[in-house]
Amino acid sequence: MTPGLALFYGGMVRTKSVLNMLMMNFATIAVVSVLWVAYGYAWSFTTDSFHGLIGGSDAYGLRGTFDALTGADGDRIPVLAFSGFQLMFAIITPALISGAIADRVRFRSWLIFVAVWTTVVYFPVAHWVFFFDNGHGGWIADRLKAFDFAGGTAVHVNAGAAALALTLVLGKRVGWPQERFKPHNVPMVLLGAGLLWFGWFGFNAGSALAANGLSAIAFMNTQVATGAALLGWIIVEWLRDGRPTALGGASGAVAGLVAVTPACATIEPLGAIALGLIAGAVCALAVGLKYRLGFDDSLDVVGVHMVGGATGALLIGLLAAPFIAGTGGVAGLLYGGGFGQLGRQALAVVAVAVYSFVLAYAIGWVIQKTIGFRVTREAEIEGIDTAEHAESAYDFLPVSGTGGAFTIARVGSGRPSADRAAEAPDGEPTSVSERIPG
Repeated sequence: MTPGLALFYGGMVRTKSVLNMLMMNFATIAVVSVLWVAYGYAWSFTTDSFHGLIGGSDAYGLRGTFDALTGADGDRIPVLAFSGFQLMFAIITPALISGAIADRVRFRSWLIFVAVWTTVVYFPVAHWVFFFDNGHGGWIADRLKAFDFAGGTAVHVNAGAAALALTLVLGKRVGWPQERFKPHNVPMVLLGAGLLWFGWFGFNAGSALAANGLSAIAFMNTQVATGAALLGWIIVEWLRDGRPTALGGASGAVAGLVAVTPACATIEPLGAIALGLIAGAVCALAVGLKYRLGFDDSLDVVGVHMVGGATGALLIGLLAAPFIAGTGGVAGLLYGGGFGQLGRQALAVVAVAVYSFVLAYAIGWVIQKTIGFRVTREAEIEGIDTAEHAESAYDFLPVSGTGGAFTIARVGSGRPSADRAAEAPDGEPTSVSERIPG
């Protein structure tokens, strides 16, 4: 899923930023994997060491994970397999944040942020939200009894709130919002969305830890909610803008995946369709708030992940079906259950969002004031790929000759043409985006 996310985000940035975006995602895999073995799993999924807020130290280095835990239907699951599965959640959560701060972040500072934020935010929040230790969980799961089957709050609200904090710390991109920051490769965006959609079945259905009825309902709800959300998003585009877009379709699908994540094992398929339509429409409207409120969320992480995750978590309070296994008999408001579960869901969303926002803002502010989080204005204009990685995703060197496609591909006698700078008019271009293709 994380390489899928990298392609999804990578297609949405400009040509001079795509490698940096891919690297931010791939490097997150490396950093979080190491931290997970060292202490991340222990803090997230072992017995409480402090009132449901954080796990203990008895599994540092993954020691003690070579036996088995009891999963659904009494199956015995290797703890190490469960740990590896949950590692994938830990990886993709900070990776989601990268889209909000595209085009303007120092790579080394990003690595430091990922390490610190994952340590002080994700690991404790995962402990709060998810079940572990044969049906026990942290304070949100065990005491508050809010539902989050596969990470709507722990992953998406968590990442979205941190993304909002970093956009405020780092400020706007050069030229935003006057300049148009168009995706450089929409087919890449669709490919990334498709890979995410496919991987999400493991994300949601896999959280049942068994091939049983619970995983089946999670699987089906994931599919139909995603399709409904895609429709919801493009309907909003149709009514508002006159035509649907491929980028909107991809974003709508991801919004549906996000929203159904907490709810996939607590609602019936008809409820999943309703949830998807609502989430797609709400997220399509929410992404425009950044222009009204003035924060530069580059790739709509706040509008899709924070809003989508919160929408899905809250709709559990309305749509939880008592005859679905994941609810344990709890009914949502529309099934005669009253407002109690809705209130619990709301408290979980607010707690995670506030905790993540405050700490992400503090971490980002410290990094910015010490080693610097944002690249220089010159690096941002000329291209962050070149400035941070000494590479570019595409070669724009013009060619001449009559070799056709073979010449363009540098096969045969094609010869680079004269420097275009000699033909350019005097003076700086009026738009910063004209300084380099893309």
